Amino acid sequence: MTTRVAILAQDLIWSDRLARAVEAAGASPERAKTALEFDRALGCADLAIIDLTAHAYDPLVAIERATSRHARVLAVGQHDDHELRKRALARGAERVLAYRKLFEDGPATIAAWMARGTS
Repeated sequence: MTTRVAILAQDLIWSDRLARAVEAAGASPERAKTALEFDRALGCADLAIIDLTAHAYDPLVAIERATSRHARVLAVGQHDDHELRKRALARGAERVLAYRKLFEDGPATIAAWMARGTS
């Protein structure tokens, strides 16, 4: 059975980059760019990746929605927004990574994060 990952990202480039990294890590991405689309994607996902820098949705509320459905959450955002990163962790994200980390080695980083939950 393929692992399904709900991806919430407003930015098309990051949505595509995250989806490709999820596929390269051996999972199936379910893309969303709004809260409503994300709720639908969560219906069949055990994992979620949420882009913290968006205006079309509240990323902190999205983290809470995902964790309330027992999905593990990886958040991604600006490396220098320490306050938002702390708030994302407080709301239930397992990890908050900088864009650069996922840009440089997204598939390996996502695969390692996914594997941590299966051991």
